[in-house]
Amino acid sequence: MAARDKKSPLTNLIAGGSAGFMEALICHPLDTIKVRMQLSKNVARNPSGSNLSFVGVGLRIVRKESPLALYKGLGAVTAGIVPKMAIRFTSFQFYKDLMVDKDGNPWRLNNFWAGLLAGVTEAVLVVTPMDVVKIRLQAQRHSMTDPLDIPKYRNAAHCAYTVVREEGFGALYRGVGLTSLRQASNQAANFPTYHFLKGYLQRLQDINDLPGYQSAIIGCISGAMGPLVNNPIDIVKTRIQKTPNPEGLGGWARFTQVNSQILKTEGWRAFYKGVTPRVLRVAPGQAVTFAVYERVSSWLDANSDSFKLGATAK
Repeated sequence: MAARDKKSPLTNLIAGGSAGFMEALICHPLDTIKVRMQLSKNVARNPSGSNLSFVGVGLRIVRKESPLALYKGLGAVTAGIVPKMAIRFTSFQFYKDLMVDKDGNPWRLNNFWAGLLAGVTEAVLVVTPMDVVKIRLQAQRHSMTDPLDIPKYRNAAHCAYTVVREEGFGALYRGVGLTSLRQASNQAANFPTYHFLKGYLQRLQDINDLPGYQSAIIGCISGAMGPLVNNPIDIVKTRIQKTPNPEGLGGWARFTQVNSQILKTEGWRAFYKGVTPRVLRVAPGQAVTFAVYERVSSWLDANSDSFKLGATAK
């Protein structure tokens, strides 16, 4: 069974990229709502004076900026999805393969450590610059149906170019430490939970390939673990990445400044702003990711001989 779980880098690229693309298309609106809630200095209220829920925030975005506004920053996400998922699954397998003793037996908690290191790897190589661009685009409040309402950042490429031109290349890596911590904790919870539940269901049913709905269910469960633990990290990261650092202020000083500002002006509950849409974004996102990944990778494994024969015939 372990051999069946081990995927080639090409399989990780194709299956992971396909899974990530589908996940982005389905779940991106919830991420936009989450970012808006996290960036709000005060709790959003409706005309009656009661607090707006994530549904209320979403409806307000649609009403004031059009439904397309829910997909602000999607270009930045989809542009990074293929390398992100390829790096996530490939690096996880790479680190996992290293974590064996001299007899080839896996270390205890190898899924945990491999997931943690895979999270750091994807954060440094892909996620941080992608997040900076995505958050800058999502934070813009303009109508996408009014041609006269011209935003500062027109698209993902223009946003990245503008950020580098005005703030330097390093601005794309603002918050890299917090992003690494977030991704590491996400994958350290995600992969062990998924593989534990997957192995349990495989043994229970005596099968190698789980039905798609089972992969989706356990992916949803594993995906919910990270946001529940690390939402405060995500809040601070989002605030830091939204705007340039003040002149002469280092990364740690900026981190402590944002933390103290949130505690002083908004209270500790502010660290859990957006946690509901984040769970609703990440959990079903991982359900889609693992279900599509398992299905595509199984299809690629089943047809690998055909690909090789086709290449040989040519």
